[in-house]
Amino acid sequence: MKGTSLHWWTTRHGPGPVLATAIHDGHALREEVAVAIALGDAERLREEDPFTGEAVKDVATHVIAHRSRFELDLNRGAESAVYQTPEQCWGLAMWKEGQPDRALVDRSLVIHAEYYRMLGALLDGIAARHRRFVLIDVHSYNHRRGGPDAAPEPQETAPDINIGTFSMPRDEWAWLLDPLLVAMRGFDFNGRSLDVRENIAFQGKGEQARFVHQRYPGHGCAIAFEFKKFYMDEWSGTPNPAEIQAMRRFVAFVARTIEDLLKS
Repeated sequence: MKGTSLHWWTTRHGPGPVLATAIHDGHALREEVAVAIALGDAERLREEDPFTGEAVKDVATHVIAHRSRFELDLNRGAESAVYQTPEQCWGLAMWKEGQPDRALVDRSLVIHAEYYRMLGALLDGIAARHRRFVLIDVHSYNHRRGGPDAAPEPQETAPDINIGTFSMPRDEWAWLLDPLLVAMRGFDFNGRSLDVRENIAFQGKGEQARFVHQRYPGHGCAIAFEFKKFYMDEWSGTPNPAEIQAMRRFVAFVARTIEDLLKS
């Protein structure tokens, strides 16, 4: 089975008050999960966020997860981080035996807890060095759920980039977010401007953003970025390298713009 890395995630430390994460980039499963899961690689890959790890690499401080969200979902709380029913994972019958073994779930939750201990320590260090900081929480989403030959979802409900701000105290961070949205829309993305809108396809209700806003009120801001999968074929998994490179430039530009706004 594709993706059997022993590594949980890769963390890179650098200067500055901005960090980026790609916590759904991973595809790897530990052996006991790979044996118990009923889904094939292609089914899993369709609901993961491939290539988002590549997109964050030019931000000096970044975290890229290597484990699949089908082993543990780092963007859900511990009570739902291991999918157990089809209702929790896009209607997919995930487990061969219908339900995962409790001991398997507990071992996955150990990794989930370790991630948030690591993230808390990383953010504590940034918060100690900077009065304010921003976490760019990079994800992607499907827009052709009707099948490989179906029409994509209409643009009005599927922006190129969806910014999620559900857990953010929006009024407190408007001074940063509003000009940032303007800057993102003005970025030259391979000769075009992207459709960047807020809380259209998703609202940013993930655990990681909630963690930041709860732990660092007034000091830390998490902005959930959902790239529509225009940069790949979401059914075959085939990437468009030029679009992925543009995503990487875009995220680096966003990080620089945030740093400038924080300084001002």
